[in-house]
Amino acid sequence: MFNDIGPLELVTLVVLAVLVFGPEKLPKMIQDVTRTIRKIREFSESAKADIREELGPEFKDFEFEDLNPKTFIRKQMDNDELGLKEIRNGFDLKKEMAEVTDAVHSRDTDSTPSSSSSGGSIDMTKKPEKTDPDERPPFDADAT
Repeated sequence: MFNDIGPLELVTLVVLAVLVFGPEKLPKMIQDVTRTIRKIREFSESAKADIREELGPEFKDFEFEDLNPKTFIRKQMDNDELGLKEIRNGFDLKKEMAEVTDAVHSRDTDSTPSSSSSGGSIDMTKKPEKTDPDERPPFDADAT
């Protein structure tokens, strides 16, 4: 609950509480605050139990923490019904990028099945078009 409060901030809060409420009223205030927090937790737990009861037996393993989008997505990604782990593990980005780079630079790779079955290779390098020295390059009015 107080994960982001440091020791200096905690000491400051205690000193401030002593100054505002006084040393004689501070224990009573702490008891009142803890009692209120306990009642809020009990109310929350009873509300969760009522909701689970109303949902019925098909939602007996329903957790309210699953309503958090991060938790929901993490739980669905860990679920292996869709075979996502196999897809994720079967995809090698470095290998795919190396194949694309080799294809762009017109290198022959032994690992690509399409290059061995096609018989010929495709030259994907960009070559300048031969134009007359007096001819102007084409003008595209939409590009300017």
